[in-house]
Amino acid sequence: MDKAYLVLEDGSHYVGEAFGARGQTLGELVFATGMTGYQETITDPSYAGQIVVQTAPHIGIVGMNERDEESGRIWVAGYVVKEPSRMPSNWRAERTLQDELAEQGVVGIAGVDTRAITLRIRDAGAMRAGVFSGSNLTLEQMLEQVQAAPQMAGQFLSSTVTTEAAYTVPPVGKRKGSVAILDLGIKKSTLEHLAERGIELTVFPSSVDAQTILASNPDGIFFSNGPGDPQASEQQVVMLRELLRAGKPFFGICFGNQLLGRALGFETYKLAFGHRGINQPVQNTESGRVEVTAHNHGFAVKIDGDEAKSPEGFGLVRVSHRGLNDNVVEGLECQDIPAFSVQYHPEAAAGPHDSHYLFDKFLALIERS
Repeated sequence: MDKAYLVLEDGSHYVGEAFGARGQTLGELVFATGMTGYQETITDPSYAGQIVVQTAPHIGIVGMNERDEESGRIWVAGYVVKEPSRMPSNWRAERTLQDELAEQGVVGIAGVDTRAITLRIRDAGAMRAGVFSGSNLTLEQMLEQVQAAPQMAGQFLSSTVTTEAAYTVPPVGKRKGSVAILDLGIKKSTLEHLAERGIELTVFPSSVDAQTILASNPDGIFFSNGPGDPQASEQQVVMLRELLRAGKPFFGICFGNQLLGRALGFETYKLAFGHRGINQPVQNTESGRVEVTAHNHGFAVKIDGDEAKSPEGFGLVRVSHRGLNDNVVEGLECQDIPAFSVQYHPEAAAGPHDSHYLFDKFLALIERS
């Protein structure tokens, strides 16, 4: 096997074997804790611009199949695993993980201690990194490239992952309403959850304006997950303010939660470590119920206390969910307009199903309005 290097911006490096495509790639190094769901992870557009480390040691045993893809391609900038399966062993497998990574040009590394790498990230915080294989560069030259790479803060990545043109998804069963979706990097399973509840969906690219969305006369509006810095998405923030003033029920998840926070007039900030994986405990502040949830975000909304007045004039906003590990705001619920959001992934593909009720909550909000 060809030798490969993982180089972190703090100067640390790990030597392993080339996995997937040969070459070099740069991105923000993050980790995913799921023992299953690697295919859903690497095809999640929220991971665009990120090199993903899988903490589970054995990856690839179930292969790859079209049904479990969350989008039409692999989005991770690079992939780091400890022990990749030499061959898939599952009746649903259609191809191998190695072949899929190579075919789509995703540079990876195997044979490294992914848990040690994860601990380093958790101690030092999220940082830039590079994976290099088949390269004649010295370690010093690799480090120079990593340290010259752009930081995740300030990056607008939604335009790279969004749909090129609007499209519709029909409801499953009896039609109960329609929703306009802003695709900031939406996952297929999110569309399925909404359609299965009888909602007709119209999915718009991230560059759409508020007038076009309102002209489709939706019963509700949904902003999806996605990558990048919410402070670099001012166009979408201004548009969301216009949509909120139109009075349509709104639901946002992940990046959509951050954009709702900014539209309401609150600040967002970059987390030192970020929240990733499928085992994050979040508490519903109203019921006290704790949900185990799936996360992938490096930014959060800043609100001091349990509620605050919207600086943009949208009334009272309550913190509906908080992360139990670090007390980060994980959900917003407006008291004077029909809008709410959560920072995590209620579709949970892969992950626990504790938060599926949020899609029912959105449908109930649409039906009441």
